[in-house]
Amino acid sequence: MIALSLLITLALFAACKSQNAESKNAEAKPAETVMNAASLDPSPAAPPAPRVDGTAAFKLCYDFVSQGPRYVGSEGHKKAEDFIHQHLAGITVEDDAFTAKTAAGDFPMRNIIAKIPGKKDGIIVIAGHYDTNLPLKNLNFVGANDGGSNVGLMLEMAQEMKSRPNGGYSVWFLFTDGEEAMINWSAEDSVYGSKHLSRLWKQDGTAAKIKAFLLLDMIGDKDLGIFRETNSTPWLMETVQRAAARLGYARYFNGPETAIEDDHLPFKAVGIPVADLIDLNYGFNNVYHHTTEDTMDKLSPQSLEIVGNVVYETIRALNTK
Repeated sequence: MIALSLLITLALFAACKSQNAESKNAEAKPAETVMNAASLDPSPAAPPAPRVDGTAAFKLCYDFVSQGPRYVGSEGHKKAEDFIHQHLAGITVEDDAFTAKTAAGDFPMRNIIAKIPGKKDGIIVIAGHYDTNLPLKNLNFVGANDGGSNVGLMLEMAQEMKSRPNGGYSVWFLFTDGEEAMINWSAEDSVYGSKHLSRLWKQDGTAAKIKAFLLLDMIGDKDLGIFRETNSTPWLMETVQRAAARLGYARYFNGPETAIEDDHLPFKAVGIPVADLIDLNYGFNNVYHHTTEDTMDKLSPQSLEIVGNVVYETIRALNTK
């Protein structure tokens, strides 16, 4: 009888300990918004989303990339910051400037945030990095697709949005710094700007207001094929894919199903729904990525237009709630 009582007591203790551990684990993980992507499909009677001028986005990309490499700590990096600021004239812009302790030493970095106000309570972030790779600094690596393509598209979209009323969520264009590795890519040596800003946004309550974080990376390839990126929040990635299908672009958003480490992960870690729109098959077997072959002749206005239109359609869907 005593043995049976002891067994019951031990079992109850183990169950309580297990429940407490599960409770602590649940508390440690940030809450994630769970949505049904199909429920976000806009009504056929709803006004259509705006359209991107692919030629204008391509021209901005060309002008940006023509300045040369823009690795952290270089004169080209300062030129890149100035270029972005100049083309955000008339928009409220905030800089998140900080010193990053990196694998290669301490470097000044700057995230640039352009804010288009909306009437609904909430924020949609469109993000992408602008720096080039420090280890390639002696190779004249200009990053036309890798950092340049999204900058051109984001600047064109920001300029278009500032000129019309926004009845939906506020839209913030985030130009991240320090995405590239300083020596070799790892979880520690990468996405320095995103790590810094995601911590700030968690501390000041901004993270809780963000409805969606759409990351653009390597989206200008003539042979466009956006991956089905599995580190992304499933319902948000499905919302993007449904937006692409409605516009007749499904074939461009049906790339390999792969988990990718990118600027979205620090924001996902603080509970923000994220989707990484990336084409990581740049040339046969990704041969152009991080080489001097990443140049403007590999890009097309059509690809920028397709991705931009899908982003606008995704915003339209998110604004249904």
